[in-house]
Amino acid sequence: MSKKINKMEGPRGLITPDEAKELDQAYNSRHELISESILKRPDNRSTWYSIEEIEKFLVYAKNQAKDLGYTLDGIRIYEGAYPDVKDEAGYTTMFLIPTGTPNNKNSSKCTSIDGGDIPGGSGLNKGANGEPPNSNYPQ
Repeated sequence: MSKKINKMEGPRGLITPDEAKELDQAYNSRHELISESILKRPDNRSTWYSIEEIEKFLVYAKNQAKDLGYTLDGIRIYEGAYPDVKDEAGYTTMFLIPTGTPNNKNSSKCTSIDGGDIPGGSGLNKGANGEPPNSNYPQ
């Protein structure tokens, strides 16, 4: 029995599973450098968020952007690291920050085609690590 896949238009930037594997493998040397030279143990390679949390965050970010005088136009994903605890370096994390354009047409803020980070906008963090944290794509 073959599975029929709905052929709808996808977003710009879609990649195939093979392209994802290629990107993942290309990151290996950086991951090894961080793990061996800085952390002295395997570091986190991915962060997982539930659809519910992503959808909730998008609604929250749209409303907060409006309250701050912006129109939400995207989400920027940053890499970060948790603080060291008891001389052990914290794991890498990925967090989401809302981006947007000011609603005030006379704003002096210079914006690019993709909006800048919204000043005062709350981000989303605390997704789940990979299992184990250093797992490659696909998990």
